[in-house]
Amino acid sequence: MSRVKEFNLPDLGEGLTEGEILKWLVAAGDLITLNQPIVEVETAKAAVEIPAKWAGRVVTIFHQEGETIDVGTPIIAIDTQPDAGPLPDSGPSGHPEPSAASLAAVEVAPAEGAVEPGLIGGPAPGGRTAVLVGYGPKTVTAKRRPRVQPAAQSSPQAQAAPAVPQQPAPVIPAVRPAPTAPVSPAAPVSPAAPVSPAAPVSPAGLAPKGAGVLAKPPVRKLAKDLGVDLAALVGTGPQGSITRDDVQAAVAAPAASNGRPVVTGDREQRIPVKGVRKLTAENMVSSAFTAPHVTEFLTVDVTRSMRALERIKALPDWQDVRVSPLLLVAKAVLAAIRRYPMVNSSWDGDHIVVKDYVNLGIAAATERGLVVPNIKDAGALSLRELADAMTGLVRTARAGRTSPSDMSGGTFTITNVGVFGVDTGTPILPPGEAAILAFGSVRDMPWVHKGKIKIRQVTTLGLSFDHRIIDGELGSMFLRDLGAFLEDPEAALLAWG
Repeated sequence: MSRVKEFNLPDLGEGLTEGEILKWLVAAGDLITLNQPIVEVETAKAAVEIPAKWAGRVVTIFHQEGETIDVGTPIIAIDTQPDAGPLPDSGPSGHPEPSAASLAAVEVAPAEGAVEPGLIGGPAPGGRTAVLVGYGPKTVTAKRRPRVQPAAQSSPQAQAAPAVPQQPAPVIPAVRPAPTAPVSPAAPVSPAAPVSPAAPVSPAGLAPKGAGVLAKPPVRKLAKDLGVDLAALVGTGPQGSITRDDVQAAVAAPAASNGRPVVTGDREQRIPVKGVRKLTAENMVSSAFTAPHVTEFLTVDVTRSMRALERIKALPDWQDVRVSPLLLVAKAVLAAIRRYPMVNSSWDGDHIVVKDYVNLGIAAATERGLVVPNIKDAGALSLRELADAMTGLVRTARAGRTSPSDMSGGTFTITNVGVFGVDTGTPILPPGEAAILAFGSVRDMPWVHKGKIKIRQVTTLGLSFDHRIIDGELGSMFLRDLGAFLEDPEAALLAWG
């Protein structure tokens, strides 16, 4: 068993394909313990700390902070037997440095796989050979790379044999070198020449052009659309592959094209679309063009609700509890869902799935973008428990510590646009939900109250719903009952239970 083990970026939840390294919590040469947090990674859903899979000494960190890498890519190498002496080719500091002898025997964590799947010209998972559609599989058999044996352990027969020059095993260095020029396909190969089993197999023949370049099909398509020559780029991805960022950087960098300089905007800013923002964009586009949205509005006198909040704040048991109008809005939603369960459902092809539980999503603005964690089974909570859950949910989201599980499985969402001074909006449904409520700002406005014009506290509610599930009658009754609750919450609680 190898001393040095590589730890790959794991799938952090629900099929996530990539993550950005935010911060390394260890450095090369550090001694680490089992389950010690080693790196903070941002995915499309959350920023999470990843624990060490083994105890030992950090040998190599393969990717720097700020890099976005695919799931399954090696991120760190750990010497699991640091007390057994230094690895070959140790550096002057005494910390082991990677070498051909040491890295050739590296063991990769089997749970995440040993190779990067999907690379044209690269290996495929499961011992299969990667193919390009229309070109068929390669005619070679995928083999495990042999380990380099120490010279002291060689057999007498091997010592007596004539010396045959051997090619070193292929090594994946920590710093990826520039790709070498591809071998001409016209060069004849002598059938009698011995071939070392450790020699890397050329990917030539798998792709009609750019055969010596490793890149995923989407990256190749992007390069083709942008007119970028992949052979002219230096890959920064796994095994020296070309990534999406490499192609985009080539387009953004000042260069000469047909003798004419490429004009770039000095007063433009290019912000990478990744993480939460990328997932939000994909979900909103999918939802907007999948579910037929309808939005209705209702302006409500919430003066009684605001007075009720002041009385709640004055209670001894509520002194340290965060109380806001959003709390009563959430309670109103939960009460109305009990009266109209169809609002808390989802569309599943030939079925409408009505949920007997409410995972209440609360949209929260953070530095990473808008996230929507949800309170599990919120309908079973008391008003105080609901207040505590909402406080913890928002605090965790703003700290960037929301887990992927807390942002999945939502059934109904509230977005509080009123905190920005906005009256209302037409929110887009989160995927898999039938309705979403926009809660606008509470303003002092002239209002007809008991036959007289008075200054009252007023807000506007905006309810968007999936018209495949919720028709105009159901949506209107649900919104009407929300308004009735907020106009007189004490009476509603007594009447609705």
